[in-house]
Amino acid sequence: MAHRRHALLCLFFFRLCFDICDGHFAVPLKIYLGKFNFSRDVDLTPLQQTPGVGGKLLSLASDPAGIVNFLDMINNLEGDSGRGYYIEMSIGTPAQKLNILVDTGSSNFAVASTPHPFITHYFNTSLSTTYQPTGRTVAVRYTQGNWEGGLGIDRVSIPKGPNQTIVINIAAISASEGFYLPGVNWQGILGMAYPLLARPDSSVEPFFNSVVRQTGIPDIFSLQMCGAGVSAGGATDPPGGSLIMGGAEPTLYRGVMWYTPIKEEWYYQVEVLKLEVGEQGLNLDCSEIQDFSSGFWEGTKLACWMKGETPWRFFPKISIYLRASNTSESFRITILPQLYIQPITDVDSTLDCFRFGVSSSANGLVIGATVMEGFYVVFDRAQKRVGFAVSSCAGEGVGGPCTRQRA
Repeated sequence: MAHRRHALLCLFFFRLCFDICDGHFAVPLKIYLGKFNFSRDVDLTPLQQTPGVGGKLLSLASDPAGIVNFLDMINNLEGDSGRGYYIEMSIGTPAQKLNILVDTGSSNFAVASTPHPFITHYFNTSLSTTYQPTGRTVAVRYTQGNWEGGLGIDRVSIPKGPNQTIVINIAAISASEGFYLPGVNWQGILGMAYPLLARPDSSVEPFFNSVVRQTGIPDIFSLQMCGAGVSAGGATDPPGGSLIMGGAEPTLYRGVMWYTPIKEEWYYQVEVLKLEVGEQGLNLDCSEIQDFSSGFWEGTKLACWMKGETPWRFFPKISIYLRASNTSESFRITILPQLYIQPITDVDSTLDCFRFGVSSSANGLVIGATVMEGFYVVFDRAQKRVGFAVSSCAGEGVGGPCTRQRA
């Protein structure tokens, strides 16, 4: 039996190793004063000083042009690790309010345009006087689910975002399969990746490209997602997060921000130097953990314990080493079991059940919300780099970036 569980863990991480053997992976979509390492294009100028914890002053920042105040965007996301993080948007004229799932692994902006059993409302294109159909159709397939619909153009504003109305490409979803989930509170998806991933082709300008072009904000956004098992919040502090458009907000992370260069602009593809499981490289023996069926590792089955028992001790930490902006250095992001072994609610009144939150990909190792929930992640497209720092909403001991000299 020990050999069996040994083989399962080795098999899973061998798949990851095989996928990233060329040394790359893709980052696909959710209070500290110190020395900050921002893009040269984002000179964060203090707007005001307000009392913080213990009477200490906090520096509040905006983008250089003064178009947006990053503090206005804090906590503009709702959601959790199991069902995704979404932001409220106003679409069309007169405005129709919808919640839109944030996804950094795709590039189309799409909203439901017809009823569906799993959603409460949708964007009615016939009620918007500014909606213009283009006559083109589009279909997008994700790791989970797919949709198709017609492309159009309309006006969009974000109550907790840049203080402007933007004209954007919008896909009106007319049919889908496995895309919406029971109990979700979002009705569309916001793809934040590069034009190369846009469908049906790269001529469909992605949402954030349109925002940057029309508002003049810096070409950078950042994400904090606070719904993981390591969250410092409690029942009175519901999960959520922040999508900061135009820069990085220093109150959302602790310690140093470490950047790694973007190698290719489709996904946010960066270079991996090493992957460790339980402080052992993948070329070493795998760490033994408690026996589970292959269905758990493949994401088709849950693992359950009696109420109140947490499973973290049965699983190893995962460490990913990335090349730093200074090529003579690298840094490590450490993923605790609390991030990748995710609780599933409302399964059984006597059991706490969990799912395996990491999956392999044909294109490489995809780091999504499972990893990002422990970190504040900066997508600095202007400087072609992705930054990682420990999130201010992560609990103690989450791990985080640390330096080491290249061997």
